[in-house]
Amino acid sequence: MVLEKGLSNNTRLAYRNDINRYLEFLEEQGVRKIGRITPQHIRSLIILLSNLGMASSSMARNITAIRMFHRFLMNENILSCDPTDDLEVPKIGRKLPTFLEIPEVDLLLSQPDVQLPKGIRDRAILETLYATGVRVSELTGITRSSIIEEEGFIRVFGKGSKERLVPIGSIALEWIRKYQDSVRPDLLKEIRRNDILFLSMHGRPLTRAAVWQILKFYVAQAGIEKRVSPHTLRHSFATHLLEGGADLRSVQEMLGHADISTTQIYTHLDREYLKEVIQTFHPREQSRID
Repeated sequence: MVLEKGLSNNTRLAYRNDINRYLEFLEEQGVRKIGRITPQHIRSLIILLSNLGMASSSMARNITAIRMFHRFLMNENILSCDPTDDLEVPKIGRKLPTFLEIPEVDLLLSQPDVQLPKGIRDRAILETLYATGVRVSELTGITRSSIIEEEGFIRVFGKGSKERLVPIGSIALEWIRKYQDSVRPDLLKEIRRNDILFLSMHGRPLTRAAVWQILKFYVAQAGIEKRVSPHTLRHSFATHLLEGGADLRSVQEMLGHADISTTQIYTHLDREYLKEVIQTFHPREQSRID
């Protein structure tokens, strides 16, 4: 495309992903002709990206890509008016949480000493948070029977006890398997009937506060100066998938957002397709377990 002239390969790829996502969004909105795009369509997309957790810098790039796209169409006489001319970018009502860059995530995940039982458990916890984007309250509720390993999914219960299946990558599954095989049986002690997956070192179900403390410890150990919470890994999960080119509907489905914008554009997706999205776009699926 002419609008990509002079840009680096990474920037060109990012712009292509942004434009493709924009066109998919318009199609879901029922916009079949380019001349019917309105500023409201663009504002709705911006709100949507914000609610999904995209970083503000990435949203700014999306807006730039959309403006450049419409100016290109104007220059080619494909459009007679530009919907971005008087576009007012909506103010986001809440401050987005910090997200980690991919190298920072890799550094964080490498911190637990996996020669120790606690390190294996903690590595499995961190990998699961980043591999699935689940909330910390959902993580602490995961049971052994929730893991559908042969299909690559876990069953979680979100807000309002709504159940959903979330694809989980092979690396996180491998660490869960290691934890279940070599660590969890010793943690159970006398509590033999407990089906909760992640246990404290005293054999009790982990609390949300305990997960926060585990994460806080490894963030400090890694020397990461950002304020990081379990939700930061959820935010990073969504941001990295979107940055990699994953479509909005898939990310929405995996995050368990029932209503993430003022427009109702989402439908239930095939589970195998969601798993394919994780395998294609999640950064951890491009690396190997240590």
